[in-house]
Amino acid sequence: MSSYIAVILVSLLLSAFFSGMEIAFVSANRIHIEIEKKQEGFLANILRRLTASPAKFIASMLIGNNLALVVYGYFMGRVLLSILPQGGPLDPYWQQLVFSEFQLLTHTVISTLIILFTAEFTPKVFFQIYANTLLKALAVPAYAFFLLFSGFSWLVIRFSDVLLRLFKADGIAETEVFSKVDLGDYISQQIQSANENQELDSEIQIFQNALEFAEVKAREIMIPRNEITAIELHDSIEELKELFIETGYSKILVYRETIDDIIGQVHTFDLFKKPRALRTITRPVEYVPETMLIHDILNQLIKKRRGIAVVLDEYGGTSGMLTIEDIVEELFGEIEDEHDTVEYTEEQLDENIYLFSGRLDVDYVNEKYKLNLPENDEYETLAGLIMSFTEEIPETGAEIRSQGFIFTVVEVSQTRIEKIRVLCVEDEE
Repeated sequence: MSSYIAVILVSLLLSAFFSGMEIAFVSANRIHIEIEKKQEGFLANILRRLTASPAKFIASMLIGNNLALVVYGYFMGRVLLSILPQGGPLDPYWQQLVFSEFQLLTHTVISTLIILFTAEFTPKVFFQIYANTLLKALAVPAYAFFLLFSGFSWLVIRFSDVLLRLFKADGIAETEVFSKVDLGDYISQQIQSANENQELDSEIQIFQNALEFAEVKAREIMIPRNEITAIELHDSIEELKELFIETGYSKILVYRETIDDIIGQVHTFDLFKKPRALRTITRPVEYVPETMLIHDILNQLIKKRRGIAVVLDEYGGTSGMLTIEDIVEELFGEIEDEHDTVEYTEEQLDENIYLFSGRLDVDYVNEKYKLNLPENDEYETLAGLIMSFTEEIPETGAEIRSQGFIFTVVEVSQTRIEKIRVLCVEDEE
């Protein structure tokens, strides 16, 4: 009896191992594994061989798991039969149960419950959580079983391919090395593992920006309407010169009567032509909707050789503007030049108290200061976050409490919220 129990325990352990390695292989971050494979040493060599044929590895783990379950089922049945009482006043009852039609059902239910909790659910959850670590730690025994079952797995794969071709389906495809999701998960792990006071490597930040680049819309990075510097079409050339000198910009937008009717742009180089009127040197600009993706805008600007895009709202009015530099900064971070004079307030006053400019993006604040401010598609900035609660421009000193934060409006102008104090009270709740 003891030998049977020992075989059952080994079978359960092997079944848990095979089930866990299967889910670990599927759940492990591909970027992390690829980096480990590039290292020198015995373990890196084993990982390279294991991942060379994903379909063959999965087939080997399935074969091993099924063999372990067959052995477990046989010996578990013998043990269950042996532990049933054979004598005494209950003997007729137990004899009837053993040889009745419910015997198989009784054994199946008991065996299945044991295997589900000890060799399926529990190990799969555990191996999924620690997929990267356990895949490396158990790579050597996994490779031993991989070699042991390689012949059987090859036959299984070939047989599956034949069946799929008979039904006019493609053969078993090998899993790609890694995908965009894997890269995103790996970068997120690196960011989360970094210390609060530790700056991220520029390469990691660029990778993260590149992954998010395809989903960024024009309204998220545009210069808002109230910050646009522009000149009216009928203003004089002297006024244009003064505006260039005052701002230091190389390009300025031109509008007709109102800022909602921008008709083009002028460049400082055009002043060397000694123009008599703005109309003669006004160049066309590109018009894009707020919801247009910035990578499409970049392609459009490059294709048409234009440097500025005017962002339009749903009514056709001017919502803002953006340049090629604004788009590039979304990838590589802030690119400052001698004319970038706008500085936003971002200061940590105490352990859980911060002072921010209303124009700062919510996702930027969350990422840099490890906060968890609520994000929503309806707004991008801290000022937008506050106005989503108040539905108006609040007065100085107004307080808003939400989701573990107390927002205090420190400074406002007639058109926008300038500064906000943020108190984090999550730990106190």
